[in-house]
Amino acid sequence: MTEPTTPQIIDAAAEQAKVNLLGMSHNELRQQLKAMGEKPFRAEQILKWIHHEGMTDFDLMTNISKPLRAKLKQCAEIRPPQIVSQETSKDGTRKWVMRTDGDGLIETVFIPEDGRGTLCVSSQVGCSLDCSFCSTGKQGFQRDLTAAEIIGQIWLAIKSFDGFKAGSGRSVTNVVFMGMGEPLLNFDNVLSAMNLMMDDLGYGISKRRVTLSTSGVVPALEKLIGKTDVSLAISLHAPNDELRSQLVPINKKYPIKVLLDTVHRYMDDLQYKKRVVTIEYTLISNVNDRPEHAYELAQLLKNTPCKINLIPFNPFAMSDYKKVSNKALDKFRKILQNDGYVTTVRTTRGDDIDAACGQLVGDVKDKTKRAARHRAARGMETEQVVKIVQ
Repeated sequence: MTEPTTPQIIDAAAEQAKVNLLGMSHNELRQQLKAMGEKPFRAEQILKWIHHEGMTDFDLMTNISKPLRAKLKQCAEIRPPQIVSQETSKDGTRKWVMRTDGDGLIETVFIPEDGRGTLCVSSQVGCSLDCSFCSTGKQGFQRDLTAAEIIGQIWLAIKSFDGFKAGSGRSVTNVVFMGMGEPLLNFDNVLSAMNLMMDDLGYGISKRRVTLSTSGVVPALEKLIGKTDVSLAISLHAPNDELRSQLVPINKKYPIKVLLDTVHRYMDDLQYKKRVVTIEYTLISNVNDRPEHAYELAQLLKNTPCKINLIPFNPFAMSDYKKVSNKALDKFRKILQNDGYVTTVRTTRGDDIDAACGQLVGDVKDKTKRAARHRAARGMETEQVVKIVQ
């Protein structure tokens, strides 16, 4: 006689085996349906239900046959990360803490502005790099996010603003990969997510409104050439190798000249030749904010079609750096502008909810032991560093 099987064990195994459709591209979903013995054209219908209607329940996908819905329920799911907390700043900035598989926490930030809404998404749980001025880097690194977890951040943000309802205005118009993680160290998943963002069956966001920001992973940036034409931002933060290597350690492996040469090749490959790269420069008091740094930066970038975005450093617990003074910031900006550079200053948004640039942290099951080393060096306990709602 066959021993009865515990129903809960069957359900758990089935749940683990399910494929998450949230991050699947059009072609991947077509292949999935074909493997199920279904017509590939059904992929278009399913994608619209997921990304245009915000649907997670297969039973409510009314233009799909009942047999196919039954199949999908058995082997697939539409599952975004879990929202742990949501905070809204006094300036309208909204921040979510989201739980991913493996029990890591990431943060996603929405910044409303006149005529647009920018979503800052994370690409890793923690960060593979350790830039000295960034709170995320101090938390160490757990793992890369899947394409579904990256797309899930957009899906949840739109849902948060009732953006899937008929007649709703588009809440998310721009996406920037400037949250937790180094995007180019999660190459395949980030590329898949960006393509889905720009796909009309996904979110239909213009390639000029999707921005990938990198600290300079040169081989991956080289690999990106010809595969996408999203906007590019470079986290430079210093005008010379000696200073940049202190602030952005990956510079020791890929120095500024090598990085900028690769940036030029990426930009030259774009069809629209008038596009420019954004140079991000975090200004830190008495570190990289002096007039001589501004003059050196202007000279460094003279052959690079770019705009420069100055970012005042946002203090956090595990750093001794100080915020740049308004006087030093204004002088730095004027030097660049007088040399002909389009120069903007990133307005600090959401700092009252720790959502400003460089302040994002998560609950990272750190594989690198980096977070423990940073805490030990400062004699700090974990709870003094990470302020997350559990």
